[in-house]
Amino acid sequence: MVRTRDPEGKRAALLEAGLRLAGNGLQSLSVNDITAEAKVAKGTFYVHFINRADFVLAMHRSFFEGTVERIRTAVAAHPPGREAILAGAYAYLDACLDQPALKALLLEARFEPLVQEEVAARNENHARFAAPLFAAMGRSEPEICARLFVALTSEAALLELTAGGPDPAVRRALAGFLEATPS
Repeated sequence: MVRTRDPEGKRAALLEAGLRLAGNGLQSLSVNDITAEAKVAKGTFYVHFINRADFVLAMHRSFFEGTVERIRTAVAAHPPGREAILAGAYAYLDACLDQPALKALLLEARFEPLVQEEVAARNENHARFAAPLFAAMGRSEPEICARLFVALTSEAALLELTAGGPDPAVRRALAGFLEATPS
């Protein structure tokens, strides 16, 4: 999609409105609801987004673009290996908890084809970033370990979002997967 000039920040207002409303679930989220919440005309939505699926994809991108730097900063504070992996995972979990509407976005990603493709590519990028950290731990299949841990961390995020906050048991279990003897 070609981005339209937006000196008044209406695109951002629409995305923020969508994130506020998404906490109630995306199935019932309508363009009318979004534009009313953003206090813009309905046509403004279609100036910035092709359709609802494009909008949901943009909400995903907005969240994850802001999260990548948070993860990289957390990882950089540790030498390659287990602590760096956990720091990145916990930074992701904390970012998810900072945005309660993300639960709806994560769940919708499983059913919306455009979003599925985006999430798959994003997860692959995260796994490529994490693979050297698993290699530093001596894992014989660091790429596979990284892909599985990325998926596991996404599921941990859903558990914490459902719980409404950090869940020590979820985080202990996530850390426990890094304790397993490498094959």
